[in-house]
Amino acid sequence: MRVHIGGDHAAYDLQQDLIGFLEEEGHEVTNHGPFELDPQDDYPVFVLRAARAVAEEPGSLGIVLGGSGNGEQMAANKVEGVRAALCYNDELAQLAREHNDAQVISIGGRMNTVEEARSMVRIFLSTAFSGEERHQRRIDMVSAYERDGSLPDLP
Repeated sequence: MRVHIGGDHAAYDLQQDLIGFLEEEGHEVTNHGPFELDPQDDYPVFVLRAARAVAEEPGSLGIVLGGSGNGEQMAANKVEGVRAALCYNDELAQLAREHNDAQVISIGGRMNTVEEARSMVRIFLSTAFSGEERHQRRIDMVSAYERDGSLPDLP
């Protein structure tokens, strides 16, 4: 599977570890940066490129990384068609795929150990969307709002 990855200085070491880990797991990794440790870098430069690449390449998934993962998740979700989930444990990584069909996982390098991050990534990449009607219906509502601002009818 193609995996797009991007982050910032706060998760630079984690990013480097995950790139090697993913390649060992047999994934094709595209690194959108950073390419060197720069304490003054800005995560949108790298995260938006990774998220856009996921949107442009159906079937690929993405990983965005920062200190907390919050800003990175918010940035990735600005890319049309991308559903990015901030995850901090294995259960959230699984549910993000099963229930929300998220294509991007966001992880905080200061919030999780390398082992925890590897586990979440492995689960995220190996879990399929359930396809359950209720989950698809909800995704469709969010997509419609993203596309044209339409809101679902009140019950």
